[in-house]
Amino acid sequence: MSLGDHLRELRNRLVKSVLAIVVCTIIAACFNKELQVFLMRPLPSCTAAELQQQAEAAHKCSVVAVIGVTTPFTLALKVSLTAGLLGALPVWLYQLWAFISPGLHRNERKYSLGFLAAGIPLFLGGAVCAYLLMPTTIRVLSSFTPIGAQQILPAEDYFNIATRMVLVFGAAFEFPLVLVMLNFTGALTGKRMLGWWRGMIMGITVFAAFATPSADPLSMLALASPIWVLFFAAVGISLLNDRRRLRRNPDAGLSDEEASHVDLGVETVGSAEAVTASAPAVASPAPVASVPVARGEQVDDDIT
Repeated sequence: MSLGDHLRELRNRLVKSVLAIVVCTIIAACFNKELQVFLMRPLPSCTAAELQQQAEAAHKCSVVAVIGVTTPFTLALKVSLTAGLLGALPVWLYQLWAFISPGLHRNERKYSLGFLAAGIPLFLGGAVCAYLLMPTTIRVLSSFTPIGAQQILPAEDYFNIATRMVLVFGAAFEFPLVLVMLNFTGALTGKRMLGWWRGMIMGITVFAAFATPSADPLSMLALASPIWVLFFAAVGISLLNDRRRLRRNPDAGLSDEEASHVDLGVETVGSAEAVTASAPAVASPAPVASVPVARGEQVDDDIT
């Protein structure tokens, strides 16, 4: 394909992806109230008796407030668009794969389909983990409210925190899949990944501490623990893949600077067989064609 054909195909793929996102956003806008209630369900609810006792209710519940005239519309648009992006995730991921797949080999195309099929459940698993962790996060953050004060939580700030946690947790759950992808391409071996396990555990823990909005260790461990398990699962898959690759090619584990194994053993040679030289064949002279001579004619000297 020429460059113009590639650009036209890219335009068509982008148009299809945008149309899928728009359709999913419109569908989500029809259920906007239900989505907002679903997202705000992790918040501790306040009863009328708790609201009268400000000192006791300060650390138990939060009053969600909408500040501004245009804030409700902006909030509804943000919730609908986020739901549209997540709802159209299989469509625009497939369009991305369909644009790249013609340039891949058959085995690379098979691996890319496997990674795509595994990436969507991992991202959704991270999003579910973030949603289940949301009540603990809000409870810990609300515990810093001074005694005697009532916390008023703007709805836009809460949805920003919820969206950030969903995206961060979903992206963090994709990290082991990236390691497996690097192993299948030959850029990283399972043995090397296993040697990094101490640094990986420390790095994942530090990432979880900065990624979670709350500073409590429970939220940090809730994010770090599944990634630790997925990391060791990725190491196991990589080791199995390295063993399979070594079975097919014994020199697959060698580096580019290392020479392959050469057998320098000396084998005994048997006795040589006698070879009889045959006499070269002598070509017989070509027969001379006879030329008929009529009577009374003189024969030339060169014709015998």
